[in-house]
Amino acid sequence: MHFVIMGCGRVGTTLAKAIEDRGHTLAIIDNNTESFRRLYKNFQGQKLTGEGYDRNTQLQAGIEDAYAFAAVADDDNANILAARMAREIYHVKKVVARISDPRRAEVYERLGIPTIGSVDRTTALLLARVLPLPPDVVYTEDTGYLSLCRVPVGPSWVGHEISALEAELGIRAAYVLRFSKVLMVEASTVLQENDELFYFVAESQREAVASRLARNSKE
Repeated sequence: MHFVIMGCGRVGTTLAKAIEDRGHTLAIIDNNTESFRRLYKNFQGQKLTGEGYDRNTQLQAGIEDAYAFAAVADDDNANILAARMAREIYHVKKVVARISDPRRAEVYERLGIPTIGSVDRTTALLLARVLPLPPDVVYTEDTGYLSLCRVPVGPSWVGHEISALEAELGIRAAYVLRFSKVLMVEASTVLQENDELFYFVAESQREAVASRLARNSKE
C-alpha cells in the first residue's frame, strides 16, 4: 500500500519509519529541504520539497494511489487544507490531520477528518488510524493499545468455559459466532467446535494470544 505524509518533523519521520518497516511505500512532503535530514539512514521513500496542500505536489507524491494521507506539519491551517484536499478531491480512504487547537479539531472531526493533537502518543494514534488492520483484528481503539479480535477456537479449548480462557490468556471475551449466529457470552459459556471467538486484548499481546487460541493443544 502507498502512504503520503505531509511534514518531516519528529512525528512525520517516526511515522514514516513505522510504515516502511511494515513493507509499505510512501512519499513525504515538506516545504523545507533541510527537514529531510531528520529521516533515518535507510529511508527508501520519495522526498518532495513543497507545500503539502499544493495540488501538483500531492500528485507527484502519488496521492491518487494513496491508501492513507497524514498531515502532521506544525501548521494547523496547512494540515487542515491538505487533509481536506486528500479527502474531498482525491477520495483517499484514510485521512488524518494533526491539529493543535482542540476547538478546531472538534469541527473537523465532525466533517469526517480524524484529528490528533500535539501529545506524547501522537505517533501511536496516527498508526492506529492510517495503517490497515491485520486479518484477525476487527477494531483498534484510537490509542492503539486495545484491539477487538476474532479467531476460530482451536480444539484444545473446545469444552472449556469462557472464564477459564479469560483467566489463562488475560483477555476479555465479547461474543461468539456460532453457526452464523451471535451468542453473547457469560463466564459459564462453554466453547464448542467451530465457534469463532471475538475478544478484547492488549495489542502487545495480540499475536501470542491468537496463536494460543487457534492451536490444537495448550502446550
